[in-house]
Amino acid sequence: MMSLAKRFGRGVTLAALVVASSGCSSLSFLNPFGPSAPKVAPLVNFQPTLTVRTEWTASAGSAGAYVFQPAIVGSAVFAAGQDGTVARFEDGRAVWKVNAERKLTTGVGANARLALVASEKGEVIALDAGTGSVKWVHKINAEVLAPPAVGDALVVVRTSDNRLVALDPSDGQRKWTYQRSNPPLALRNFTGVSFEGGVVLAGFPGGKLVAVNPVNGGAIFELTVAVPKGSTELERVADVIGPPVVQRQEVCAVAYQGRIGCFDGTNGNTLWSREFSSPVGLDRDTRNVYVTDDQDAVSALDASTGASLWKQDRLAKRGVSRPVTMGGYVVVGDREGYVHWLQKDDGAFAARVRPDSSGVAALRVLGSGVVVQTRAGGVYFLAPQ
Repeated sequence: MMSLAKRFGRGVTLAALVVASSGCSSLSFLNPFGPSAPKVAPLVNFQPTLTVRTEWTASAGSAGAYVFQPAIVGSAVFAAGQDGTVARFEDGRAVWKVNAERKLTTGVGANARLALVASEKGEVIALDAGTGSVKWVHKINAEVLAPPAVGDALVVVRTSDNRLVALDPSDGQRKWTYQRSNPPLALRNFTGVSFEGGVVLAGFPGGKLVAVNPVNGGAIFELTVAVPKGSTELERVADVIGPPVVQRQEVCAVAYQGRIGCFDGTNGNTLWSREFSSPVGLDRDTRNVYVTDDQDAVSALDASTGASLWKQDRLAKRGVSRPVTMGGYVVVGDREGYVHWLQKDDGAFAARVRPDSSGVAALRVLGSGVVVQTRAGGVYFLAPQ
């Protein structure tokens, strides 16, 4: 990360920005909670090797037609629901819970000072992270599906038409807008936004990963994760999906109907790349990349070479989430509300917990456990014993 900042200039901030897009039309069938979702496959039996306990539970309101994701800031968990509920929890206790008096479309982006959500009317609403009081409201005039990225000097909002809009965190005034041309079809995705390091990284339709200067919104460099293929627009959808993951000066990303690969963050060179298709994204640790494919199989790939290490394909047709890594395990959720712990060394099932039956919307690592937000608005902290 130091090399990214050093190469591309001081005062630049890295935001791992996730695809949340629509072109002229969108592939909403990729939503695993949609009405056309296929029948869920039965669960497999296994002998648990890990005990997982629900440490606390809370509620933030149901998701409706959207996907709400919690934000973690230190020990605080911020969560929201479609009905306008926004809350801050610590150890399961509501520090504050307010209603934004607007229907919301996305979960919370937060730091130590602000918690931000977006409304169905295209408004970005900033709340005081300590009290929940409204600090400012800025009208974007576009649908926002991904949680805003909140930094000390900048808030970055991703609109569903693939614009990046930078706002001043003190008053919400617009600083700059970055926009690319869109293909006729693009994925409709609800994954959030985060800040880290020295540039703004954004995955886009067409298989592109772009670094944007947060000072002025100019493009710094562009990487090709995947190249669209096929004779129809549907076949040519190849959007970078899920948050690009940065570690050890390497940037890893994956595209739907495209490729997965890791790049050298100091010069943009491709370290490795291979055919892959994921509708949800990847995570990694120092050794491996973990990714869910479009058949709901979870795979581990060597982070240095891209070689396959293992593949857990016994979750097929379960609408499996983006994996998160935690200690010696890879954790995923599914659309029936089950959370699965897989062993990192071989992908074997280690534990299974079902907080509720409404479907897992998002997982976030908090200390030695994971925070789960479900479609019904449940917020759960699950921790191995």
